[in-house]
Amino acid sequence: MTVTGTGTATIRVRLFAELVGRTEAAVSVALPATVGDVVRRLRDEVPQARALPERPLAAVNLRQVKLDARVQDGDEVALLPPIAGG
Repeated sequence: MTVTGTGTATIRVRLFAELVGRTEAAVSVALPATVGDVVRRLRDEVPQARALPERPLAAVNLRQVKLDARVQDGDEVALLPPIAGG
């Protein structure tokens, strides 16, 4: 069992969607926090991030996760572009 402390965490966010206008950002969130919290903070701090899908696909430290997954200080959250198949 991993115990997550309180305080703040700095999360590196990798962006693969061209609509945001950048490939990465760093955001601070209060702990405990989830990927959804990181997405909300990103939308607050980077106006172009409001163009992201409401529920983007996400990965934490290279593992695909849901928006309710917990994050810790130093984690990397990747917001993945929509995937289309044929």
